[in-house]
Amino acid sequence: MKKLLILCLECLLIQMLHAQTRDYRVVFDLTSKDSLNQAAVMRWINEISAAEPNAQIEVVMYGQGVSMVTKGRSYFEDAIQKFTGNKNIAFKACSIALKNQNIDKSQLLTGIETVPDGIYEIISKQREGWGYIKAVAR
Repeated sequence: MKKLLILCLECLLIQMLHAQTRDYRVVFDLTSKDSLNQAAVMRWINEISAAEPNAQIEVVMYGQGVSMVTKGRSYFEDAIQKFTGNKNIAFKACSIALKNQNIDKSQLLTGIETVPDGIYEIISKQREGWGYIKAVAR
């Protein structure tokens, strides 16, 4: 009986530890060129990565949101460059939005990835169990 109780307690402890180590994965949806919305995304990335250094964070920009990662248009170029050095943080620009705005990939900040379709990228992340946040500061 004592062995059974110890075994049950060990199983319970393992389950509790497993629940606490679940992946923290979040995808941000940014469509705005508004600096307040972009600043909110940058703040959230700082807060999440400080609280959970192993969190996986992806910012998907489409529509006017691609201005955040375009040379000469970005309000946050230095901060973005700092984050692109972190393997757990990715900034992905929609190729459709780039084409619609006549922005060449060479005009993107260093380290920015592109995806064929920003909306599909977000949907794919959600299917994989990622949390979803629409970036709106107001």
